[in-house]
Amino acid sequence: MTTTSIIKEINRLPLSEKLLLVEKTLKSIRLEREHDLEAAVAMMQNEYRTDKELTAFTILDAENFYEAR
Repeated sequence: MTTTSIIKEINRLPLSEKLLLVEKTLKSIRLEREHDLEAAVAMMQNEYRTDKELTAFTILDAENFYEAR
């Protein structure tokens, strides 16, 4: 199925079914994004634990931050 044919089919649906489709699609996108982020975290977890160059600036976390205006 092409994108164009999918859109044509969606346009034939009643409004309530279109809204349900949008809700389910957004949920699917959120879950996929969450899964991608979890995979990235897992991949980099060891690097952040062992590579001091990646965490060098965390020593500044306890410092007060003053915004320049």
